[in-house]
Amino acid sequence: MTTRRLAVMVFMIALTTAVPAVAHPAPFSYLDVRLSTTALQGTLVLHDFDVAHELKLAAPEPLLDPVTLASYESAIKGLVVERLRMNADGRTVKWEITTVRPLPDRTAIEIAYRVPLGATIGRLTIEAPLFPYDPNHQTFVNVYEGDILTRQQVLSAARSSMEYYTGGRQGAFAVFKEFTAAGIHHIAIGPDHILFIIGLLLLGGSILRLLAIVSAFTVGHSITLSLAALNIVAPPARIVEPAIALSIVYVGADNLLSAKGARDVRAWIALFFGLVHGFGFASVLREIGLPPRALGISLFSFNLGVEIGQAVLVVIVASLLSILRSRSPMRARQVVTAASVVVTLAGAYWFVQRIW
Repeated sequence: MTTRRLAVMVFMIALTTAVPAVAHPAPFSYLDVRLSTTALQGTLVLHDFDVAHELKLAAPEPLLDPVTLASYESAIKGLVVERLRMNADGRTVKWEITTVRPLPDRTAIEIAYRVPLGATIGRLTIEAPLFPYDPNHQTFVNVYEGDILTRQQVLSAARSSMEYYTGGRQGAFAVFKEFTAAGIHHIAIGPDHILFIIGLLLLGGSILRLLAIVSAFTVGHSITLSLAALNIVAPPARIVEPAIALSIVYVGADNLLSAKGARDVRAWIALFFGLVHGFGFASVLREIGLPPRALGISLFSFNLGVEIGQAVLVVIVASLLSILRSRSPMRARQVVTAASVVVTLAGAYWFVQRIW
């Protein structure tokens, strides 16, 4: 036998003997959640390998023995309660783990639980960073209302939590409240959208006129937001984000170039560029996660929140400009010019940044 053949055989023997020692089963856990009017209940199935790792055991096999598992039951319960959290309508719910038993045929451990509620809930939040040591670990979640499977979700290191909205009035109200607040919040923290709206307002006008302009913007972004959220039209972010920046450049430059007495076409500008901004809003909704059974309510509520945020911005900006114009028309014109320059430069900066 040649030296080369001997080396290959030694390598193959080492490989085949090493695999059982380090083999990791598929890095999955399984969570079933069953909702009723008075309680949450279900099961959580964990691989014995992952549990053994967290308990710092040399091997997972002993956990499949009921007697041995019983000695670790308290530690396993503590691990589950710490890593798997549920929140009902903003309140943290308290677990009651009823049984912990081995599933030898699946090399897994099943944990049955119950969570008393006391009343029907509208929104359930599930956070499950179960095994952070393994970045590939995933938790498959099935949510049932009664005997009907209503939602399936995969939680991972990239997305370790989910929101679930129940059927009925409680769930609809929870969706309305959550997505209206999300729309207001997005306007409040979105400097590009804020600057675009301010650019539309700088040339002034009555409160009703300015509200009509931003409402045209809302109509535009509502159309494309709905199309993108429903996956009918979904252009990539590498096109949408620079286009949003260009819309800001356009509005700022238009303010600087508009001739006195020219026809006011800001509503049409707002409508057109609203179509562009709507695709940007859609990316926010994808991150939040649209409830499949309440798409209409969630889209309406988010757009309503955006409109509320815009209306507040209109009142603030229009009031400040009105006060300034009444006191010093010349200073007001200087402020409008300077602000338009800032809007244009900021849009240009974002455009270059987003292109590169």
